[in-house]
Amino acid sequence: MLFSTLDAAAKRRALRQLLGSGTIARFPGAFTPISTRLIQEQGFEGVYISGGVLANELGFPDIGLTALPEVAARAGQIARLTDLPAIVDADTGFGEPMNVARTVQELENAGLAGCHIEDQVNPKRCGHLDGKSVVDLHTATQRIRAAVRARRDPEFLIMARTDIRGVEGLDAAADRARALVDAGADAIFPEAMADLREFEALRAAVDVPILANMTEFGKSELFTTNQLQDLGVNMVIYPVTLLRASLGAMERTLRTIQQDHTQQAAVPHMLTRARLYELVDYEGYNSFDSGVFNFAVPNPTR
Repeated sequence: MLFSTLDAAAKRRALRQLLGSGTIARFPGAFTPISTRLIQEQGFEGVYISGGVLANELGFPDIGLTALPEVAARAGQIARLTDLPAIVDADTGFGEPMNVARTVQELENAGLAGCHIEDQVNPKRCGHLDGKSVVDLHTATQRIRAAVRARRDPEFLIMARTDIRGVEGLDAAADRARALVDAGADAIFPEAMADLREFEALRAAVDVPILANMTEFGKSELFTTNQLQDLGVNMVIYPVTLLRASLGAMERTLRTIQQDHTQQAAVPHMLTRARLYELVDYEGYNSFDSGVFNFAVPNPTR
């Protein structure tokens, strides 16, 4: 009910254990708190919160229009409802190094297990689009140093994302990944790798956990978890998958209503009332309420 049964510190420890387990951890992207219940029930290891998806949910493109308060608030709402560790996309840190420091502390306060900060120029754009620009090495490492210095819980994961592969090539990505680790990054997110060979090269470049982004319609093929684990990838995210699936189902249902003048044909594909109540733990709230709020309502005529 209400919140996860685990506190943020326990989730952060769990994330560290996952990344050191030798088995790849799968983090589907959640854009609503209730979707974390599905992710947890299906046996996934964690929850990912995409900055692009949070922007899209608000009707914006992923070009840096969302602000720290919006991201921290929504990420906290999502993280609070699951026992799984949740990591959030913190874009470029929402400003200069001091802003990066504040970002990390606000995300700690919101109960996240970690975040990643990227090396794109602000305002950024989706990592799988052409025309990206990255900051120089000094600025990129300064962001990570600020994040590491600002965190109060040493278990809070600071992941560095680099988009330089799409700008300067694979060798530059490996060099930058090493520099980001030297700056204090706990893990590396090499964005928009073209093939398994490139993931293998990044795996060889650093000795910290690395992440693979398996987003649909992007630069990377949709590799299986077995393929990625064989290369030593520690974590895989599916950032936009649930949003795309949900919007696709919504669109199909709306078309059904337009065509049939009723939603009846779409009902078999919907979550039932009973299943929805199960996900929100309706019975748990009812039992709790009856146990603590069991006085008789006074008779207004007396």
